[in-house]
Amino acid sequence: MTAYTPSVDETAAQEPEDDASSDHRRSADGVGRGSAWLAFLLPALVAAACVVPGLGGRQLWRDEHATWWASTISWHDLGRLIGSIDVVIAPYYAAMHLWIDVAGDSAAMLRLPEALAMAVSAGLVGLLGRRMFAVRTGVLAGLLFAVVPMVTRYGQEARPYAFATMFALLATLWLIRALDKPSLRNWTLYGLAIAATGFSHLVAMAVLAGHVWLVFLAKKRGDRIAHYAFAGAALLGLSITFPMVAQGTGQSGQIAWNVTTTKDLTQFPDTLFGSWITGGVVMALGVVGLMVAGRYSVLLAAWAVLPPVLTFLTANQLHLFLPRYLLFTIPAWTLLVAAALTRLVGRLDPEVRRGTGVQVLSGLLVAAVAAGYAFVAWPAIGDAKKDLPMEPDFRGAANVVAAGEKSGDGMIFNGGMSERRAMAYELRDRKAPKDVLMEYTPQENGSYGATECRKPASCLKGTDRLWLISTVSDGRPPLTGMNEKTAAAIEKSFKAGRTVKLNHIVVQVLERK
Repeated sequence: MTAYTPSVDETAAQEPEDDASSDHRRSADGVGRGSAWLAFLLPALVAAACVVPGLGGRQLWRDEHATWWASTISWHDLGRLIGSIDVVIAPYYAAMHLWIDVAGDSAAMLRLPEALAMAVSAGLVGLLGRRMFAVRTGVLAGLLFAVVPMVTRYGQEARPYAFATMFALLATLWLIRALDKPSLRNWTLYGLAIAATGFSHLVAMAVLAGHVWLVFLAKKRGDRIAHYAFAGAALLGLSITFPMVAQGTGQSGQIAWNVTTTKDLTQFPDTLFGSWITGGVVMALGVVGLMVAGRYSVLLAAWAVLPPVLTFLTANQLHLFLPRYLLFTIPAWTLLVAAALTRLVGRLDPEVRRGTGVQVLSGLLVAAVAAGYAFVAWPAIGDAKKDLPMEPDFRGAANVVAAGEKSGDGMIFNGGMSERRAMAYELRDRKAPKDVLMEYTPQENGSYGATECRKPASCLKGTDRLWLISTVSDGRPPLTGMNEKTAAAIEKSFKAGRTVKLNHIVVQVLERK
């Protein structure tokens, strides 16, 4: 009678703590390339199916308007801009500059690179789970990642957070590969992945804390060069990003508005996973996953928990505790959940693990868990594609102006929601009234903001009709909060005409008395 030999996939589920050489054996035993494509493509396609539909439906918000503006000004002006602000995401702006030159600046095209990056991230989660544990673990982790509402939300946003997630995953995957098959090529690619992670978003480089643990284990197992190779690769990545980091420390005041409270911490599971229920379940199962993740437990714990803890503890100094900055931690949570569930099914019944029963049961588990989470998360995924409720309806305001604009009209702005830049985007392909109160452009200032006219009465001469765009929309007069001298000049020479109230924005026609 032939002795029973567990399959490679079963062994991976029962012994997740096997050393890195098991990855090579897994490939050699035939689970190999076909399973790698499955682990990558299935989650990537599901993520794309969640993110890509409606990509241009939600109107851009303030941060995305900043991306558009910084990525469409001249290279010279971009250089001046990052000299005073946003140097830490200058590589993203440069890449978007090139992309817009090719693809245009519609909302869908501005967001397409991020959507693709998020789909690739889901595939990389699948590959990472396959390499750490088993094929079904990777597939389940990738599918869970794909249907997290925050993934859709920031896969549909023209900001660098999707790229930070993708490169943090790529760096982790390449580190495991370099430890398994050391070579100058693998370690160099790992160092470049670290640099790419830093260029996408500096907070994502916190993933390095978990990487140190894997290198420590490799050294403990007798690898005499792993720590030297890691140090060299890490120094390569850090040295590439160091000039940007050094200059960025002088610009930290730009996010001083982010004041963090204890309420932000208690709401973190809700904001990261779409609801308190799903967030609580994911994190509870993640804790179980830590108990079965073997040698990867410290890596995943450091990846999932350390960044939010550190950013919260330093929030008053660095102001970095924001869910979007911590998007890159979601893969660690989904990997832990998948590890917990696939390990559980392998222990439900010892007899099931014999023969093909475990394969069928595991497939059903993956499908059921992913479908169940998708069902619960689907309303939040739909909400992620809607206009942000607290953002002004600049698209509607632009339509009002475009429909009623006449030759010689002027346009003025009031509020603190980047009205000038938002309207410039929404009216970019249409004839826009002259910005009569702008004395110095943002390009001339080397900043995002323009300088308002210091002699408003003089600047308003020759204009008989003004379009006032005001985000003071809580029942107060539209000119509330405007520079007193400017407001006085307007009230002296103009009278209010047609007024259109939209979501958090008022469009008012002012006619000369």
